[in-house]
Amino acid sequence: MRFVIVTGMSGAGKSLALKYLEDIGYYCVDNLPAPLISNFFTFCAENSETIEKAAIGADIRGGRYFAELRPIIEAAKQDDIRCEILFLDCADAMLLNRYKETRREHPLAGGGRVEEGIRLERDLLCGIREIASYEIDTTRSLTRQLKARINGIFADEESFVVNITSFGFKYGVPGDSDMVYDVRFIPNPYYMSDLRDLTGNDADVQKFVLSNSVSVDFLDKLKDMTGFLLPNYVNEGKSQIVISIGCTGGRHRSVTIANELSAFLKKQGYKCVLTHRDVEL
Repeated sequence: MRFVIVTGMSGAGKSLALKYLEDIGYYCVDNLPAPLISNFFTFCAENSETIEKAAIGADIRGGRYFAELRPIIEAAKQDDIRCEILFLDCADAMLLNRYKETRREHPLAGGGRVEEGIRLERDLLCGIREIASYEIDTTRSLTRQLKARINGIFADEESFVVNITSFGFKYGVPGDSDMVYDVRFIPNPYYMSDLRDLTGNDADVQKFVLSNSVSVDFLDKLKDMTGFLLPNYVNEGKSQIVISIGCTGGRHRSVTIANELSAFLKKQGYKCVLTHRDVEL
């Protein structure tokens, strides 16, 4: 039995995450008070013939009971219950924009300013974030990109997932990055009129980027470095890693290099989730 606790910042996409988990076969319950989670574990175990995996949405909507969440999860792990935590985060400025767009009140704002509610929530979530199995930053993620990340982590029983994200520095570095590589030193196809409107998913751009000896040398070193690091992360018990590769706009060089790295790691037997965050901007 596999249990996933979905938590994180209000407005970061927890409801969508639960929906995507439900789409891939998880029995989902949202806003379950922390004291009832142990009973839910028992219920699922007793009905394992029909419930093979389950997900629970638990966050600060649980009020004073939310403080009990971490002890309950730690106790479950001691009882050999496979319980993983998915933490959804988002930059404060983006959360504020989302609340303004939806005109909803933050659960902790109490009729006051949304900014204060966000600050209070971050403080309350520190403890649960420290023990999260997976963390996804949705600041600039499209819904389909979030779905791909969810599917990549939870659609099967793979224990280690390599998330590779291409991005543009002009739009900001992905907040959940474990490693960031800057490829703005590679000659830029943007300045070639016949390549400007293409992306790193197109063969002509790939040929341009990879025909440069600097690009090839960098890619060789990147493969060597990740080939060394990933087994050590696995040995340390990490569940996932986020490798972010950035160029200026996130359309040409970073996309090409991310594609190459993903193809290499898949051949090495790793499960990769490839996301081109800014390729359509």
